[in-house]
Amino acid sequence: MLRTRIITAVVLLAVFLPTLFLLPAFYLGALFLLLIAAAAWEWSRLIAPEATLAAWLYALCCLFISMFLVGFSLPEWQLGLLALAALFWFFIAPFLLFKGMNLSLLKLRFFYSILGLILLPAAWLALLLLRDLGPIFLLSTMALVWVADIGAYFLGKTFGKHKLAAQISPGKTIEGAVGGLALTYLFAFLCIVYLPLGDTIFGAWAVRFGWIPMVLMVTVLTLFSISGDLFESQFKRLAGVKDSSHLLPGHGGVLDRIDALLPVLPIAALLVGLI
Repeated sequence: MLRTRIITAVVLLAVFLPTLFLLPAFYLGALFLLLIAAAAWEWSRLIAPEATLAAWLYALCCLFISMFLVGFSLPEWQLGLLALAALFWFFIAPFLLFKGMNLSLLKLRFFYSILGLILLPAAWLALLLLRDLGPIFLLSTMALVWVADIGAYFLGKTFGKHKLAAQISPGKTIEGAVGGLALTYLFAFLCIVYLPLGDTIFGAWAVRFGWIPMVLMVTVLTLFSISGDLFESQFKRLAGVKDSSHLLPGHGGVLDRIDALLPVLPIAALLVGLI
């Protein structure tokens, strides 16, 4: 399984990195828009697995919302969408995670349907905004999520003894989460030391506010990456499935790959606005 995951990850990076660095920003936006549409299809299938046509319509609706906000250049609406996503991750997601498996997806079907049309377009919009600041700026922000995930996986496997959220994701441990957080601190420090300060959110934040606020910012983004992962795991368990789909060998579905990015990208985009 690990070998398949690594091969799929290498293939994804082989597509992502040239698109990010060698092509105009439009192509990256188009690539991720397709991923968001696939994630929306998976999202709808989790809510109503028997409604095949509804899943395609849901994906089209997500595409329409995304392209409408960007195509018509509506900054107030864009900010509103990012703010709605951030409010969910700050206030509602913790409540849902606290409830564990004591939720009914059937009763919350309408809520989750609306939620997907907020979180998925918001993540895509945030990606475009961060890309406008430079490919390194976007890549380093996304890499924070990957570093946290890698650190949590391997350190959790090695040292993990205490479950982080046993009902939702039995494989995740407190030791893994702490290890992932420590690795993100190291990653942010290396970005500040070896990259121009304005090229990453870490350097820009350290220059504007200082080192301690920068560490707090990294902590917040890392914790929300964990929250996004747990939220998607809870969503799948409520739907009674292991993977959101089988589109990516070894990784499950697209949602399984972008779950931690869903909170981090919009929150990072809003934090950048404070610099």
